[in-house]
Amino acid sequence: MIRFGKKAAILTAAGALAAMSVTGCSGSINTDAVVATVGDEDITLGVANFYARMTQGQYETYYASMMGTTGEAMWTQEAGEDQTYEESVKDSLMENLQNMYLISQHAADYEVSLTEDEKDAISEAAEQFSEANTDEAKEVVSGYKKDVEKFLELATIQTKMDSKMREGVDEEVSDEEAAQKAMKYVFFSYTSTDDSGNSTTLSDDEKEGLKTDAQSLADRVKAGEDISAVAEEMGQTAYDLTFDSESTSPNEDLIAAVDVFETEGETTDVIEADDGLYVGQLTSLLDRDATDQKKASIVEQRRQDQYDSLLEEWRNSTDISVDDKVWEKVDFEDTGVTIITSETEETSSDDSSTDGSNSDTSDGSTSDNTGAADGAGAEDGAAE
Repeated sequence: MIRFGKKAAILTAAGALAAMSVTGCSGSINTDAVVATVGDEDITLGVANFYARMTQGQYETYYASMMGTTGEAMWTQEAGEDQTYEESVKDSLMENLQNMYLISQHAADYEVSLTEDEKDAISEAAEQFSEANTDEAKEVVSGYKKDVEKFLELATIQTKMDSKMREGVDEEVSDEEAAQKAMKYVFFSYTSTDDSGNSTTLSDDEKEGLKTDAQSLADRVKAGEDISAVAEEMGQTAYDLTFDSESTSPNEDLIAAVDVFETEGETTDVIEADDGLYVGQLTSLLDRDATDQKKASIVEQRRQDQYDSLLEEWRNSTDISVDDKVWEKVDFEDTGVTIITSETEETSSDDSSTDGSNSDTSDGSTSDNTGAADGAGAEDGAAE
């Protein structure tokens, strides 16, 4: 068991101190060991472990409880494809770290480099990080100056490269390509919910009665009545929806039925689904706001596709290898990392010696002064 006192603070890259408790047993690692190579450049275990521990802290602090589990138990859960959650996250982390090195190696192609101010800010942040921590704390998270500094350099360059790698795409999108239609639809659910929130599936007789209501609504709307007013009269709700032929929610058959209409106001027959009944009415052949939003989305997707394509091109042209035995030394299950807010630290500091003690850790962002805010997190998805 490793315990750290409140003063074993680790400076976050955002320039503020955030408390962290570290629990479990963690043997010392050789931070200079090579865990992977990207071209002619080595990734040291120190840099990889620092990045991994920051991410681990985010998961265990902010996501474990949302998943209804503890940090320790979370890592052993299955994540699909015969992998535990720890194995899946570590695979993503290694790929993200390799991408950061690849991006750094191509920075000169885009005339991107660190300014003297950025270098000074990174050096200062790494120095503060190192000085604020005990040797024991730094051993667990590889929080030594050279490792922190290298990670901040990579993250800063990644952020500066982001816009460069995305620029130059065709930003012209026609109305036809982005066209979004609009409808109102009513959903008659086969499930009822009581005041206590308990759900019950309707009986066959109740479902038949619901079909009668749905057919009545469809007939009345086709005869010219307002769909929202009729729905309200029946105790139902008419929902607004913008869509195109590729939309799938809330129901593909509903989308397909309304999409073929050529005249605004046309209304579907009753559409039966597994969970209920739908009636839809076309309200606009071209929703201006939704279409403009779709245009922006298409342009952004083009930028993302270009970014991804560049990374794929660089990966395919670069020799990349991972030493699995070295990477296995980073273990989440046996060593817990939990970020603690300053308020929590203040109220619990007196109990730190019995509750697992506290030390501070990076929150995974990067210094505003270095220009790398969210540099690592933006593309690695570590917080997702």
